[in-house]
Amino acid sequence: MVSIQLNGKERFVEALTLVELLKELKLPISTVLVEQNGLALLRSELEKASLKSGDQIEILSVVAGG
Repeated sequence: MVSIQLNGKERFVEALTLVELLKELKLPISTVLVEQNGLALLRSELEKASLKSGDQIEILSVVAGG
């Protein structure tokens, strides 16, 4: 297990990558914006990004509107 800060709260997760984290949280990759340690990541970067203990992750849902 990895201890991370997820949206400001400590959380223990099984995931070792950001893509695995999104799957664990049942969040579709196409509908979220992910920030890791203060840096917003492109979707293409999510697949390469690993999780480490102490990482600060912010996940925002993207909503389209008109």
